[in-house]
Amino acid sequence: MTAATFPPLLTGRAVDGVTDPFAKACALAVLGCDAGLVVHNVQADRLRAAIVFAPERPLEEAMIALPVCGIGFQNALGALAPPEVAVHLTWSGGIEVNGAACGRFRAAASTRDPQAVPDWLVIGLDLPLLPVDDDAPGATPERTSLYAEGCAEVDGVALLEAWARHMLVWLNTWEDAGAARIHTEWMGLAKRVGEAVAVDGRQGTFLGVDERFGMLLRDGRDTHLIPLSSRLEEGEAA
Repeated sequence: MTAATFPPLLTGRAVDGVTDPFAKACALAVLGCDAGLVVHNVQADRLRAAIVFAPERPLEEAMIALPVCGIGFQNALGALAPPEVAVHLTWSGGIEVNGAACGRFRAAASTRDPQAVPDWLVIGLDLPLLPVDDDAPGATPERTSLYAEGCAEVDGVALLEAWARHMLVWLNTWEDAGAARIHTEWMGLAKRVGEAVAVDGRQGTFLGVDERFGMLLRDGRDTHLIPLSSRLEEGEAA
Protein backbone atom coordinates (compact mmCIF):
# COMPACT_ATOMS: atom_id res chain seq x y z
CA MET A 1 0.00 0.00 0.00
CA THR A 2 1.38 3.42 -0.95
CA ALA A 3 2.39 5.90 1.73
CA ALA A 4 -0.02 8.74 2.40
CA THR A 5 0.99 12.32 1.64
CA PHE A 6 -0.57 15.33 3.31
CA PRO A 7 -0.91 19.04 2.53
CA PRO A 8 1.18 21.67 4.29
CA LEU A 9 0.30 22.18 7.99
CA LEU A 10 -0.31 18.43 8.36
CA THR A 11 2.29 15.74 9.08
CA GLY A 12 1.61 12.04 8.68
CA ARG A 13 2.72 9.25 11.00
CA ALA A 14 1.83 5.69 10.03
CA VAL A 15 1.43 3.05 12.74
CA ASP A 16 1.18 -0.73 12.52
CA GLY A 17 -2.02 -2.72 12.49
CA VAL A 18 -2.07 -3.48 16.22
CA THR A 19 -1.76 0.18 17.24
CA ASP A 20 -4.90 2.29 17.62
CA PRO A 21 -4.14 5.62 15.89
CA PHE A 22 -6.60 7.44 18.17
CA ALA A 23 -4.91 6.20 21.36
CA LYS A 24 -1.47 6.85 19.86
CA ALA A 25 -2.41 10.41 18.86
CA CYS A 26 -3.71 11.10 22.37
CA ALA A 27 -0.48 9.78 23.89
CA LEU A 28 1.67 11.88 21.54
CA ALA A 29 -0.47 14.95 22.26
CA VAL A 30 0.14 14.48 25.99
CA LEU A 31 3.87 14.43 25.25
CA GLY A 32 3.56 17.72 23.38
CA CYS A 33 3.64 16.80 19.69
CA ASP A 34 2.96 19.49 17.13
CA ALA A 35 -0.56 20.28 16.02
CA GLY A 36 -1.47 18.90 12.62
CA LEU A 37 -0.07 15.43 13.26
CA VAL A 38 -2.14 12.76 11.46
CA VAL A 39 -1.61 9.32 12.98
CA HIS A 40 -2.98 6.71 10.62
CA ASN A 41 -3.31 3.04 9.80
CA VAL A 42 -4.87 2.06 6.48
CA GLN A 43 -5.45 -1.65 5.98
CA ALA A 44 -7.35 -3.52 3.30
CA ASP A 45 -10.46 -3.77 5.47
CA ARG A 46 -10.28 -0.68 7.66
CA LEU A 47 -9.17 2.95 7.70
CA ARG A 48 -8.23 4.46 11.05
CA ALA A 49 -6.74 7.89 11.58
CA ALA A 50 -6.57 10.68 14.16
CA ILE A 51 -5.64 14.36 13.91
CA VAL A 52 -4.08 16.37 16.74
CA PHE A 53 -5.34 19.94 17.15
CA ALA A 54 -3.99 22.68 19.43
CA PRO A 55 -7.08 24.85 20.00
CA GLU A 56 -6.92 28.51 20.94
CA ARG A 57 -10.57 28.51 22.02
CA PRO A 58 -12.45 27.17 25.04
CA LEU A 59 -13.22 23.47 24.76
CA GLU A 60 -16.93 23.86 23.97
CA GLU A 61 -16.13 26.02 20.97
CA ALA A 62 -13.10 23.95 19.99
CA MET A 63 -15.36 20.91 19.72
CA ILE A 64 -16.62 22.34 16.43
CA ALA A 65 -13.56 20.52 15.05
CA LEU A 66 -15.70 17.37 15.25
CA PRO A 67 -18.32 18.51 12.69
CA VAL A 68 -15.53 20.16 10.67
CA CYS A 69 -13.84 16.77 10.34
CA GLY A 70 -17.20 15.18 9.51
CA ILE A 71 -17.93 17.65 6.73
CA GLY A 72 -14.43 17.18 5.36
CA PHE A 73 -14.96 13.43 5.25
CA GLN A 74 -18.33 13.73 3.54
CA ASN A 75 -16.81 15.99 0.90
CA ALA A 76 -13.85 13.63 0.42
CA LEU A 77 -15.92 10.48 0.04
CA GLY A 78 -18.45 12.34 -2.10
CA ALA A 79 -15.66 13.21 -4.53
CA LEU A 80 -14.30 9.65 -4.74
CA ALA A 81 -17.42 7.48 -4.49
CA PRO A 82 -20.02 6.84 -7.21
CA PRO A 83 -22.55 9.69 -7.42
CA GLU A 84 -25.42 7.57 -6.09
CA VAL A 85 -23.67 7.01 -2.74
CA ALA A 86 -25.24 9.17 -0.01
CA VAL A 87 -23.09 10.16 2.98
CA HIS A 88 -24.59 11.67 6.13
CA LEU A 89 -23.43 12.51 9.65
CA THR A 90 -24.93 12.03 13.09
CA TRP A 91 -24.61 14.51 15.92
CA SER A 92 -22.51 12.23 18.11
CA GLY A 93 -19.92 11.54 15.39
CA GLY A 94 -21.45 8.65 13.48
CA ILE A 95 -21.13 8.24 9.72
CA GLU A 96 -23.96 6.84 7.61
CA VAL A 97 -23.59 5.64 4.03
CA ASN A 98 -26.82 5.00 2.14
CA GLY A 99 -28.73 5.08 5.40
CA ALA A 100 -26.65 2.55 7.37
CA ALA A 101 -23.96 3.13 9.98
CA CYS A 102 -20.48 3.06 8.45
CA GLY A 103 -17.83 4.08 10.94
CA ARG A 104 -17.57 6.99 13.32
CA PHE A 105 -15.59 9.91 14.60
CA ARG A 106 -14.20 10.10 18.14
CA ALA A 107 -12.88 12.98 20.24
CA ALA A 108 -10.63 13.36 23.26
CA ALA A 109 -9.06 16.42 24.87
CA SER A 110 -6.69 17.40 27.64
CA THR A 111 -9.59 18.77 29.72
CA ARG A 112 -13.31 18.20 30.10
CA ASP A 113 -13.93 21.74 31.41
CA PRO A 114 -16.03 23.37 28.66
CA GLN A 115 -14.73 26.85 29.55
CA ALA A 116 -11.03 25.91 29.60
CA VAL A 117 -8.75 26.13 26.58
CA PRO A 118 -7.44 22.57 26.05
CA ASP A 119 -3.76 21.92 25.48
CA TRP A 120 -4.78 19.45 22.80
CA LEU A 121 -7.81 18.00 21.07
CA VAL A 122 -7.75 14.77 19.05
CA ILE A 123 -10.39 13.81 16.49
CA GLY A 124 -10.30 10.19 15.32
CA LEU A 125 -11.84 8.42 12.34
CA ASP A 126 -12.64 4.70 12.22
CA LEU A 127 -14.10 3.46 8.93
CA PRO A 128 -14.83 -0.10 7.71
CA LEU A 129 -13.76 -0.58 4.11
CA LEU A 130 -14.83 -4.24 3.87
CA PRO A 131 -17.75 -6.06 5.51
CA VAL A 132 -17.01 -7.28 9.02
CA ASP A 133 -18.66 -10.65 8.30
CA ASP A 134 -18.35 -11.78 4.68
CA ASP A 135 -20.25 -14.99 5.42
CA ALA A 136 -23.46 -13.22 6.42
CA PRO A 137 -24.25 -10.46 3.91
CA GLY A 138 -27.36 -8.57 4.94
CA ALA A 139 -27.33 -10.00 8.48
CA THR A 140 -26.80 -6.52 9.96
CA PRO A 141 -28.63 -4.10 7.63
CA GLU A 142 -28.15 -1.25 10.12
CA ARG A 143 -24.36 -1.45 9.61
CA THR A 144 -22.40 -1.40 6.38
CA SER A 145 -18.98 -0.87 4.80
CA LEU A 146 -17.75 1.12 1.83
CA TYR A 147 -17.33 -2.06 -0.23
CA ALA A 148 -20.92 -3.12 0.45
CA GLU A 149 -22.18 0.27 -0.74
CA GLY A 150 -20.53 0.19 -4.14
CA CYS A 151 -17.28 1.91 -3.18
CA ALA A 152 -14.90 -0.96 -3.99
CA GLU A 153 -12.82 1.35 -6.17
CA VAL A 154 -12.27 3.89 -3.39
CA ASP A 155 -8.67 3.51 -2.23
CA GLY A 156 -8.20 3.88 1.52
CA VAL A 157 -5.02 5.96 1.25
CA ALA A 158 -6.57 8.26 -1.36
CA LEU A 159 -9.60 8.72 0.91
CA LEU A 160 -7.37 9.54 3.88
CA GLU A 161 -5.48 12.13 1.84
CA ALA A 162 -8.71 13.64 0.49
CA TRP A 163 -10.19 13.82 3.98
CA ALA A 164 -7.15 15.74 5.20
CA ARG A 165 -7.39 18.23 2.33
CA HIS A 166 -11.11 18.83 2.67
CA MET A 167 -10.87 19.07 6.44
CA LEU A 168 -8.27 21.84 6.08
CA VAL A 169 -10.56 23.76 3.73
CA TRP A 170 -13.37 23.73 6.29
CA LEU A 171 -10.99 24.43 9.16
CA ASN A 172 -9.83 27.55 7.33
CA THR A 173 -13.45 28.49 6.63
CA TRP A 174 -14.20 28.25 10.34
CA GLU A 175 -11.15 30.32 11.23
CA ASP A 176 -11.82 33.00 8.62
CA ALA A 177 -15.61 33.27 8.61
CA GLY A 178 -16.79 31.79 11.89
CA ALA A 179 -19.08 28.85 12.53
CA ALA A 180 -22.12 30.01 10.52
CA ARG A 181 -21.06 28.30 7.28
CA ILE A 182 -20.04 25.17 9.18
CA HIS A 183 -23.49 25.12 10.79
CA THR A 184 -25.27 25.51 7.44
CA GLU A 185 -23.20 22.83 5.73
CA TRP A 186 -23.51 20.37 8.60
CA MET A 187 -27.28 20.77 8.91
CA GLY A 188 -27.57 19.75 5.27
CA LEU A 189 -25.79 16.50 6.07
CA ALA A 190 -27.23 15.77 9.51
CA LYS A 191 -29.39 12.75 10.21
CA ARG A 192 -32.45 12.52 12.45
CA VAL A 193 -33.17 16.24 12.78
CA GLY A 194 -36.88 16.48 13.59
CA GLU A 195 -37.00 12.84 14.70
CA ALA A 196 -37.29 11.18 18.11
CA VAL A 197 -33.90 10.28 19.54
CA ALA A 198 -32.44 9.05 22.83
CA VAL A 199 -29.23 10.62 24.16
CA ASP A 200 -27.64 9.82 27.52
CA GLY A 201 -30.87 8.34 28.83
CA ARG A 202 -32.97 11.33 27.78
CA GLN A 203 -35.57 11.02 25.01
CA GLY A 204 -37.05 13.75 22.85
CA THR A 205 -37.17 15.34 19.42
CA PHE A 206 -33.88 16.43 17.89
CA LEU A 207 -34.57 20.05 16.92
CA GLY A 208 -31.10 20.94 15.67
CA VAL A 209 -27.98 22.45 17.20
CA ASP A 210 -27.00 25.76 18.79
CA GLU A 211 -24.10 27.97 17.66
CA ARG A 212 -21.58 25.63 19.33
CA PHE A 213 -23.25 22.49 17.99
CA GLY A 214 -24.90 21.53 21.24
CA MET A 215 -27.94 19.32 20.63
CA LEU A 216 -31.35 20.91 21.17
CA LEU A 217 -33.60 18.14 22.44
CA ARG A 218 -37.32 18.82 22.86
CA ASP A 219 -38.93 16.81 25.66
CA GLY A 220 -42.61 17.73 25.96
CA ARG A 221 -42.68 21.45 26.70
CA ASP A 222 -39.00 21.65 27.64
CA THR A 223 -35.99 22.02 25.39
CA HIS A 224 -32.70 20.68 26.72
CA LEU A 225 -29.20 21.58 25.55
CA ILE A 226 -26.74 18.70 25.42
CA PRO A 227 -23.24 20.10 24.85
CA LEU A 228 -21.08 18.59 22.15
CA SER A 229 -18.27 18.23 24.69
CA SER A 230 -20.35 15.50 26.33
CA ARG A 231 -19.19 13.27 23.45
CA LEU A 232 -15.58 13.39 24.60
CA GLU A 233 -13.85 10.14 25.43
CA GLU A 234 -11.04 9.71 27.91
CA GLY A 235 -7.66 9.97 26.21
CA GLU A 236 -6.05 6.54 26.13
CA ALA A 237 -2.43 5.59 26.58
CA ALA A 238 -0.80 3.99 23.57
